[in-house]
Amino acid sequence: MKLLLLVLNLFFTIIFMAQTTEELPFYEIPDNPNTYTAETVAARTIDGLGFRFYWATQGLSNEDLSHKASASGRTSAETITHIYGLSKFIRNSILVNNKDENRTALSFKDQRKQTLLNLKLVSDVLRDTKTPYNLENSEIPFWNIINGPIEDALWHCGQIVMLRRASGNPFNSKVNLFSGAVQK
Repeated sequence: MKLLLLVLNLFFTIIFMAQTTEELPFYEIPDNPNTYTAETVAARTIDGLGFRFYWATQGLSNEDLSHKASASGRTSAETITHIYGLSKFIRNSILVNNKDENRTALSFKDQRKQTLLNLKLVSDVLRDTKTPYNLENSEIPFWNIINGPIEDALWHCGQIVMLRRASGNPFNSKVNLFSGAVQK
């Protein structure tokens, strides 16, 4: 009887946890768009950033978050805060009527979530071929958004991967950056 109760308790705990686990975007890169346009290519660039950020930050411990390569360098947590700010800049430059205006400090978990959601919103708008977004309408020239915050965020994702490796928590080896998928 005790074994049955233990098994039932475990079963319901697993079901409850599965229902409360929130799925975040960019576990894998979405399917390829059906058409090549400037906007769908830009969306795919954002998808690549989201995928890399997702996996660079997945499973970070407090030790990882506080690790830095040198006394004058940023910690992983500070780098993630910077990437969150870059994601806000990207979103706010593209989505003029749907800005991330948060000014309060967020926990690591909330920064990670909001960064991924910001990137997903931008990617979805750029990918939508039914109501195409004109890149020339962004508040900042899109060329500058590419070589500014998008590339800066990609650069910093690499730094997080390097810092997590240095703190003893390497990047998941099943993540395939070429295909944008996770090996099963």
